[in-house]
Amino acid sequence: MIKFTDFLKEKYNIKTKTIEIFSQAEKEISGQFAKISEISAINQAKVLSAFNKFRVSTEHLGLTTGYGYDDVGRDTLDEIYAEVFGAEAALVRHNFVSGTHALSSCFFGVLRPGDTLMYVTGKPYDTLEEVIGIRGEKDSGSLYDFGVKYKEVALKSDGSPDFDAIKNAIDDSVKMVVMQRSKGYEWRKSMFVDDIGEIVKCVKSVNSRIICMVDNCYGEFVETKEPTEVGADIIAGSLIKNPGGGLALSGGYVAGRRDLVEKISYRLTSPGIGAEVGASLGNNRNMYQGLFMAPHIVGESIKTAVLAAKMLELAGFEVCPSSSDERTDIIQAVKLCSEERLCAFCRGIQAGSPIDSHVSPVPWDMPGYENQVIMAAGTFVAGASIEISADAPIKEPFVGYLQGGLTYESGKIAVIKAIDNIICA
Repeated sequence: MIKFTDFLKEKYNIKTKTIEIFSQAEKEISGQFAKISEISAINQAKVLSAFNKFRVSTEHLGLTTGYGYDDVGRDTLDEIYAEVFGAEAALVRHNFVSGTHALSSCFFGVLRPGDTLMYVTGKPYDTLEEVIGIRGEKDSGSLYDFGVKYKEVALKSDGSPDFDAIKNAIDDSVKMVVMQRSKGYEWRKSMFVDDIGEIVKCVKSVNSRIICMVDNCYGEFVETKEPTEVGADIIAGSLIKNPGGGLALSGGYVAGRRDLVEKISYRLTSPGIGAEVGASLGNNRNMYQGLFMAPHIVGESIKTAVLAAKMLELAGFEVCPSSSDERTDIIQAVKLCSEERLCAFCRGIQAGSPIDSHVSPVPWDMPGYENQVIMAAGTFVAGASIEISADAPIKEPFVGYLQGGLTYESGKIAVIKAIDNIICA
């Protein structure tokens, strides 16, 4: 029987040095996979028990059209998300066009003129800067244009929360404090759920009425609990990342306090109507099945990320997190230190993907980003980070961000191809 490494040489022309790095890396990380599988098993049990509790049946997978009144599939999926995330309520919709849209709906649904929005995990993700109004055109309809003020508290140099600075920054105008769970395009560790819980305690100790919100993108099902289980009032994320399981064709979710979810639903549709309308248009099946698959798929993505980290370490590159670090999101960052290597890495991920493997990604002016961005995403669902993708802003020190892997077996091929490319570069 042909060996996997021989097949890589034959079909992908992978160099002997890269094969040696892969073989060593896979041996050294094999012990970590049992723990990843245990987390996946716990989260799978949470999802399955929620399906059982709400007696999901074939009728929930059907479609509605028009206004979508009494869409039992849509409404039950909201209840399942709330159950899984330990929240009072949830809003799960295919017509959230992105995670940024879901987060933006939270801001505009809850904040009012004169309120202050405060980020306490440093700079927000690039696409949210124009939503807030700290970058981009004036009179674009940003929070700034509607009289919402903004504050920002940086993390400490070691990436931990600065509790004293958070307390000092809170004044009577602060209505919402936001924590970004993932590192975004930053070189730091991402925020663990327990860390988020400590920030919530800190904020509430100053003013219990402040709404604590978490950008949960890339983090769902990586740990065995979610931010809403440690005191966060509202969380939001994208269905073409973790919770869509690679099957949701679009969409996003918010989950948390019932009163807040209702206000956010008014922003998505209109006041007085909220979550009562919105035809599912045949998307229920993919969203249900995607959520069901998500704990396993996220586990496969984490295994892929750990392999990438180990191989890159062996190849002499600096990575964050390291191959032995605990994980709270699916993102793996690598410092490549040149635009040539960064682009070569992304081209390798694209070449090892199932869709558009023949396409060569190039940097471009992507809407919502300050710098040009290169993005590799040879995915069945366009731009689905959970499948396998790599992207980066074109700026020093040229850090690449890898995420996803529907299966470890396919994810590792893309990783091997990418690392083979940068060794060559």
